[in-house]
Amino acid sequence: MPRTLKIILNTLLWVGVVAFVVFFHSRADEHRATTKVHTLSVSVVDSLRDEMLVTSEAVREWIAMSGIATVGESVGDVDLAGIERCIRGKGFVDRASAYLTYDGELRVEVSQRRPLMRLMVDGYDCYITEQGFIFPAPELASVYVPVVTGSYRPPIESSYVGNVGDYIAQRMAEYEHRIDTLQYEKVPLFEMTDIIADSVRSVRRMQVERKGWLGGFKGPFEDYDEYDARVQAKREEKADLRRWLRYLDRENEKNIARVTARQDAEREKQKKLQKRYEDFLKLINFVKYIENDSFWRAEIVQIVASTMSSGDLTLELVPRSGNHTVRLGTLDDVEQKLDNLLSFYENGLRNIGWDSFKTISVEYRGQVVCTK
Repeated sequence: MPRTLKIILNTLLWVGVVAFVVFFHSRADEHRATTKVHTLSVSVVDSLRDEMLVTSEAVREWIAMSGIATVGESVGDVDLAGIERCIRGKGFVDRASAYLTYDGELRVEVSQRRPLMRLMVDGYDCYITEQGFIFPAPELASVYVPVVTGSYRPPIESSYVGNVGDYIAQRMAEYEHRIDTLQYEKVPLFEMTDIIADSVRSVRRMQVERKGWLGGFKGPFEDYDEYDARVQAKREEKADLRRWLRYLDRENEKNIARVTARQDAEREKQKKLQKRYEDFLKLINFVKYIENDSFWRAEIVQIVASTMSSGDLTLELVPRSGNHTVRLGTLDDVEQKLDNLLSFYENGLRNIGWDSFKTISVEYRGQVVCTK
């Protein structure tokens, strides 16, 4: 095939492709402008066994309350991104997808989060997922998961919705920023320290010049009384300057110490927040552990969490069997503690009765302490 003919055929092919695209795009725009949304379909996927945090009726209500037009609106004017944002704004929604079919059906698919536990402590009523995402408990829905009560203080504000790790990272960065800002406040103070040190060295170098007794020329003879007076005056001047510089140095050191104390306070806040976050993660891992164990999942009815004056998180468990409570203590070596408790159940309580004690403590390593 001649080269000229190939060029002509390729050109005609591309002209045809461009014409088709332009024609299709114009027809699509016309279709979007003339086709109306006739149906709103909502489906909730990833249901939680037989329980639901999200219902299709609730999703429809959220969309209606957002003011976004749907049914009866031209498909080209429907704010799909706005619908998704509206739905994702609910903490218990994991994912939301909104799209339109060619014939004008608006389909919304919603995936709900899977809670691991429910936290019901002072000022908090929320669900927590395995990934550490926290969201408020819906008013008209609930999920059967372990419930944590007590005086426990989580490391987040009661109004927070989101991943707790992200919240902690943001707070830690804020503390670090304040520490760095305070460090900049020390710069002029450190410069003042250097200035004072230079001044002290200058004072040390101050001397009394000897004068000659003829016309100011130096010589072996001088009025010793006048010289002694000038020496004494210089000593007093140097003493006054040293006292003044010592005073300035003390005040400057106090200012540095005050800024350092503020930095230490921020670091202490960081340390406490990190400890609370670590305990929070331990609590999640503990609940995951008992949920993955068929015996403990059925046996533990309630978890009572408390924050001690030292800041440590401690747990008490309310079992299904008997009328006692179990003091688990801190969340260290929980597997060993539960193994000790199970061994005591099997070898002790079965023989003397499940109602023999009011409390059973496994908080101390290798010990089971019972109280009637």
